[in-house]
Amino acid sequence: MKDEIHPQTLDSSEQPRNALDRAIYWFGNLISLLFIFTVGISFYEVVMRYLFNAPTIWVHETASFLGGCLFVYGGIYALSINKHVRVVLIYDIVSDTTRRWLNVFHHIMGLLFTSLLSWAAYQMVQDSWFTPFGDLRLETSGSAWNPVFPALVKGMIFATLCIMFVQFFLHLIQELNGLRKRKDV
Repeated sequence: MKDEIHPQTLDSSEQPRNALDRAIYWFGNLISLLFIFTVGISFYEVVMRYLFNAPTIWVHETASFLGGCLFVYGGIYALSINKHVRVVLIYDIVSDTTRRWLNVFHHIMGLLFTSLLSWAAYQMVQDSWFTPFGDLRLETSGSAWNPVFPALVKGMIFATLCIMFVQFFLHLIQELNGLRKRKDV
């Protein structure tokens, strides 16, 4: 009974579709271990603060930075294994050809969305990485520790959106080839 609810193997539609998706999936599984590190340093902070009355100045910002970067990466990870949000009420009752056309529409809208967000993220990165005169100066948090994490997170957002744009483009090509060959989804 348990295997019916939670199958041991992934559905073929939930497998990485190309080399980029496979690399994203592999790297995502690797860096997901940073969540354990984040929990560990957070536990360290709690122990230092409440047992030894010696709080740290670096744990909160480091945990926020790592968590933020990992959640941003989660977008391309979900797209790589086809686990993104979808209205299955419609998607599950239509024919395979209609599903392909819905996927084509989805990928075109994804290209539009990521291109616009990439442009906005580029502007955000430019402001946080360079002075008005063009000198490299990474934005800092302004705290007592003052790391460059805000600039790095903005760079991560921009890089992830650019990768997602490429993913949507590759998926669109695959869908169009599938329609041309009349293959199932």
